[in-house]
Amino acid sequence: MVTQLSVALEILPMVLQMQPNIIMTDDNFYDFCQLNRDFRIERNQIGDLLIMSPTGSETEERNFDLIVQLGVWTKQNGTGVGFGSSGGFTLPNGAVRSPDAAWINRTKWEAIPAEQRKKFAPICPEFIIELRSETDNLKILQEKMQEYIDNGTQLGWLIDRKQRKIFIYRLILLWN
Repeated sequence: MVTQLSVALEILPMVLQMQPNIIMTDDNFYDFCQLNRDFRIERNQIGDLLIMSPTGSETEERNFDLIVQLGVWTKQNGTGVGFGSSGGFTLPNGAVRSPDAAWINRTKWEAIPAEQRKKFAPICPEFIIELRSETDNLKILQEKMQEYIDNGTQLGWLIDRKQRKIFIYRLILLWN
């Protein structure tokens, strides 16, 4: 009798180190991503490219549910705009990140010139959600969540179905 064990391995993104020899402008990076649509590509704050495979169908189903719920709330509330997992944002530190779901205040969004909104808009969403898939490394996602907070996200949810936990990240302002 043969017994099969189902083991979910964590898969780290492939990192292409670019600096100091190759420097991609924001337009170069956008064009690179358009040419390689089958991959999820992000850029960290020092210009390295992080290349990840698409998520599995089960994870994407759950992500779709999150986006629908955020979308319904966004439409009812009317004060902002929502985004799905394919949208990228250029953060103040220069990184280009794509959260699984995001929300931005409508006034702040509309203040960005239309041409910049067509690519990876230079803005950090006020609210983001990351959904950990079976193969995502928790430490990498936690670092990404902290990066969002460090760049201006006010509230972030990291949903870890693997451990059945939700990590909440908030911007905390301290006054003297």
